Amino acid sequence: MATNSGRGNPINAAEGPSKVGEGAPPPVASDVKGAVLEAAGQSDGAGVHASGQEPGMAPTAAAKAEPKVKTEKELEKERKKAEKAAKFAQKKANAAAQAAPDANAKAKEKKAKAPKPEEEPLPPYVEETPAGEKKQLRSLDDPQLKAYNPIAVESAWYEWWEKSGFFKPQFTPDGKVKEEGSFVIVIPPPNVTGALHMGHALGNSLQDVMIRWNRMHGKTTLWLPGCDHAGISTQSVVENMLWRRQGKTRHDLGRKKFVETVWEWKEDYHKRINNAQRKMGGSTDWSREAFTMDKNLSAAVTETFVKLHEEGTIYRANRLVNWCTQLNTALSNLEVTNKELTGRTLLDVPGYDKKVEFGIIVHFKYPIQGSDETIEVATTRPETMLGDTGIAVHPQDERYKHLVGKNAVHPFIKDRLMPIVADDYVDKEFGTGAVKITPAHDPNDFALGQRHNLEFINILTDDGFMNENTGPYKGQKRFDVRYTIQTDLKERGLYVDKKDNPMKVPLCEKSKDIIEPIMKPQWWMRMKGLAAEAIKVVKEGQIKIKPETAERSYYRWMEDINDWCLSRQLWWGHQCPVYFAKIEGEAGDQADGKLWFAGRTEEEARAKAEKALPGKKFTLERDEDVLDTWFSSGLWPFSTLGWPNKTHDLQTLYPTSVLETGWDILFFWIARMIMLGLKMVGEIPFREVYCHSLVRDSEGRKMSKSLGNVIDPLDVISGIELEQLHEKLALGNLHPSEVEKAKRYQKTAFPDGIPQCGADALRFCMVNYTTGGGDINFDIKVMHGYRKFCNKIYQATKYVLGKLDEGFVPRETGKPTGKESLPEKWILHKMNIAAKEINESIADREFNKSTTTVYQYWYNHLCDVYIENSKAIIQDGTEDEKRSAVDTLYTALDSALKLIHPFMPFLTEELWQRLPRRPCDETPSIMLARYPTYDPDFDNPAADAAYDLVLGCSKGVRSLMGDYALKDEAKVFIQTYDETTHQTAVEQVQNIKSLSDKGVTVTSIEVLALSEARPAGCVAFPVSSEATVFLHVKGRVDIDAEISKAAKKLDKTRAAIARQQKLLSDPGYQQKVAAATQDADKKKLADLESEANEFEGTIKQFEGLKLE
Repeated sequence: MATNSGRGNPINAAEGPSKVGEGAPPPVASDVKGAVLEAAGQSDGAGVHASGQEPGMAPTAAAKAEPKVKTEKELEKERKKAEKAAKFAQKKANAAAQAAPDANAKAKEKKAKAPKPEEEPLPPYVEETPAGEKKQLRSLDDPQLKAYNPIAVESAWYEWWEKSGFFKPQFTPDGKVKEEGSFVIVIPPPNVTGALHMGHALGNSLQDVMIRWNRMHGKTTLWLPGCDHAGISTQSVVENMLWRRQGKTRHDLGRKKFVETVWEWKEDYHKRINNAQRKMGGSTDWSREAFTMDKNLSAAVTETFVKLHEEGTIYRANRLVNWCTQLNTALSNLEVTNKELTGRTLLDVPGYDKKVEFGIIVHFKYPIQGSDETIEVATTRPETMLGDTGIAVHPQDERYKHLVGKNAVHPFIKDRLMPIVADDYVDKEFGTGAVKITPAHDPNDFALGQRHNLEFINILTDDGFMNENTGPYKGQKRFDVRYTIQTDLKERGLYVDKKDNPMKVPLCEKSKDIIEPIMKPQWWMRMKGLAAEAIKVVKEGQIKIKPETAERSYYRWMEDINDWCLSRQLWWGHQCPVYFAKIEGEAGDQADGKLWFAGRTEEEARAKAEKALPGKKFTLERDEDVLDTWFSSGLWPFSTLGWPNKTHDLQTLYPTSVLETGWDILFFWIARMIMLGLKMVGEIPFREVYCHSLVRDSEGRKMSKSLGNVIDPLDVISGIELEQLHEKLALGNLHPSEVEKAKRYQKTAFPDGIPQCGADALRFCMVNYTTGGGDINFDIKVMHGYRKFCNKIYQATKYVLGKLDEGFVPRETGKPTGKESLPEKWILHKMNIAAKEINESIADREFNKSTTTVYQYWYNHLCDVYIENSKAIIQDGTEDEKRSAVDTLYTALDSALKLIHPFMPFLTEELWQRLPRRPCDETPSIMLARYPTYDPDFDNPAADAAYDLVLGCSKGVRSLMGDYALKDEAKVFIQTYDETTHQTAVEQVQNIKSLSDKGVTVTSIEVLALSEARPAGCVAFPVSSEATVFLHVKGRVDIDAEISKAAKKLDKTRAAIARQQKLLSDPGYQQKVAAATQDADKKKLADLESEANEFEGTIKQFEGLKLE
């Protein structure tokens, strides 16, 4: 809710002082998170900046005769005075009420304090700009714009950017990339199954920062958007929807109608996803948007399959697959998660009312044919004994040598005999030393069955029921049989025991069903050769994978890679472009790869079949299975640029520059893109991979719909009430019990709902979270703190705009004139260093460092120092000084907006468009402006050091006067310890006094050289190892209390010295840490030692005062 006030305080945000604590944008590590939480307590008010007047608008009366802007301390002093007066008035009122009991009711009525009028919420913001046109800027005095209002600020800009073609790559007239080079990212396509989450917000924020930064550096840039058809997920969601709404299955509709239904559903959700991308400000080129089942991308899938099938890389085989009975499809190993159990555990299984027992091992006996002997075996899956076709023992096991070659008799399946075979695979020391063999339902048994030519008997239907091979158990559920088998074994006297057994249970990542190994003829891809080439390009440095932990994981998986099962028993997806030749008069084995023919069309497949089967009559039947979704996704970097056609985009923009994504799909997607790019195009698909962390909730848990902790970025941008969050849970597919659990979390995490933060704060926060380290624990309070930072930028810019006279024209260049005052030289130097460090940080993918630097420049340097300290010059300086100060304000602000634009595109465009342009600058949008870079002309370390001294000294004076509660008649000394510092202090003494005189009165400041004695009767504030501020306190303070206070500070400083010395003496630190960092740490130690000396001197001085 927006209100017509300077606070703009949304949804129960905490109120607080107008100034946030100094420092970098707070990192999100727990030990320093409090700094941003402090920022979250700041009001969104104008703070220390007055509302500005836009150039070109008629100045208001207030602007014509602007009163002196009061400092924070002056305002605070007035507030306390008003409070004191109010308390006194209340006291008098109470006394009057007691003195006149007859008129008690009337007195109370008259004297009662009027309640503070509630602010009326602003009406919803209505954008008046026609869609796609450049935004019509309203006056900053408009009620909607008095305070920072993200809804108003972010309105209209995106449509104009898109319509103007700013997101499209710009080529030279001859169609080549620009001289500055190119920068291309293909977006990791979100699944077209619903809303985006904070993981998408993180990835999109990082990618858009890189894209906008490179665009502003003049490169040909392309961020290519798109969505993935997400075969299993999408089909599952649509099937559930069909059943809930119509009571129908996909089989009721038939394949054609079902696929049409999915396309309709996809169009709706696709639009929602794209809307969210736009709301977040992503500068993707929508004219090149891709979908994995588009015509060209489907052609790329067909081309890849046919070529790889022709060369034998894709082949047919009847092997064990990971079968999900809930989804009725095979899965790759990567789509299966293994749940660790320490012993007997009851688990929920889809389709069962009661929990099922796992983590046990059942011992039972098989009778030996023709004798009274039995052989004891054990299994963790009792139901699979119905598929047993043999028993293995070790060839050297004396207990069973006499049984090798004989048969065991199956107690439940009529006429099934199971050969007892000898195999070195068996560990004779483990268990009973005899192993039951189920070749069709266990990977290890599969190999044993092949070696000993055992029968492979499948006992399960595709939906998890017992089939015709299970005798009396046919038609029963697999896990019901788990229990009935044990009962039946007991009845026959064959049951031995059941024990706890630590084990892993394979689960379907999508449905949470228990995976069953089942024999299925499928399409497989040989991976070893492809993986070897993909490992080589990373080791040679052609592709860099960051961080290093991700690169190490890549090697581990690729070096131990298995063949890839491509087939999926679905209807939604790319149907396999391969046909089975059903020969007239022959049975035909669908597992026989020689009877399958791949083709881009059926005609091409028929021609291949006729050549391979001369003289035979046959009909062709297309494989009903579809390909694994990751097969088409693996072609994404080049299929989106036009491959297999030789398009202009493919020839000029491939390989792409960076692939930015989560580390959790390193193997699903990244590795496969590298392998297929090298194989199909002959080039790497990208030059760099940056893996971001996973976003977890504030308690460190993985975000999950069932936990209620999945956050929609649109809810963060616009804000949402708690009740609406609850309502959204009901729209999903959650079980009622899960809905209640999710509600409980939401009440804890978002008791007042999610406050409106805006897209810019969302983006900045997500980038700031990115340290390259562990997973991210997301906290909405931290993000709302960055909304306050947006307001700081907004109010600072309004102030500067108010200082630009009507008709103000900036100088042609922002280069220094040589006439700048010390504060101007200082801010221009800080601006220059910030540009240098931000450029380096983004280039090195040190995203947290880039946000820290830009935050410090905006907050600590521009707003809290230069804008504040320029007020006196602008108000009281000469005309030349005023003009110079305003020119510097313009340059510093213009650069500040450009520096932060990649992180905050909407706010910066809104404010930059209000600034006048330099002569001959016709740049239409800040997103096309040149990004600031380091310029030696602005470099001024001497001015930096000099003004830091001024700021340090003035801070020291204010700090000492605050510590000792002195408000006036302050006598100050500054002692310097080198010639340069002494000269600066002498030259800037009036400036120091001016900055110190805020809410206090400094009578005099005297600068002392190193050779002069320490001033008597004073307390010290060490500014640095070059200077110390002294305040005369003799006769004005409690000496014993001050000695105690100084002693505590000295102890604290000595502890810091010890820590710093330990750090500097560490051999590992000396070897690994950069020289510049070591120098800074040595300087810190020197400053601490100087500080300790001053505290020792203060204690000694106070003790001396006691003797006087």
